[in-house]
Amino acid sequence: MRAIIQRVSHASVEIEMQKISEIGFGLLIFLSVEAADTQDDIVWLAQKIANMRIFDDENGVMNLSIIDKKAEMLIVSNFTLHASTKKGNRPTYIRAAGRAISLPMYEQFVKYIKETYSLQVKTGEFGADMQVQLTNSGPVTIIIDSKIKE
Repeated sequence: MRAIIQRVSHASVEIEMQKISEIGFGLLIFLSVEAADTQDDIVWLAQKIANMRIFDDENGVMNLSIIDKKAEMLIVSNFTLHASTKKGNRPTYIRAAGRAISLPMYEQFVKYIKETYSLQVKTGEFGADMQVQLTNSGPVTIIIDSKIKE
């Protein structure tokens, strides 16, 4: 699994000019599933994101997690995170899992985050053509891949 995590002061998702999800202060997470992902990837990535200290404490130091801040989370599926640009000018998405694998994994990830960490989680619509608006706070943007645990 691969995620782009952005600390935001606001984020929303629209489909066909209709707002379907919106959060205030919190994290916007773009999530991509690859065919080799398992439940272990869900657990590892969810734990990493939920406990990542990227929110300021009272001294202005990034020392608090989303759990500490009781902030909101918006999780949006995005298969293009697994794009390969090695050859030519057209990205390929060979590593991105197809819908039969990625939809259940995406749903399991969302459910795991909600149930395990009691966070307020909203989502986009899997597979839809979405317009995502955000105000990045910081800016803070972090890329995590469950296959690269450095």
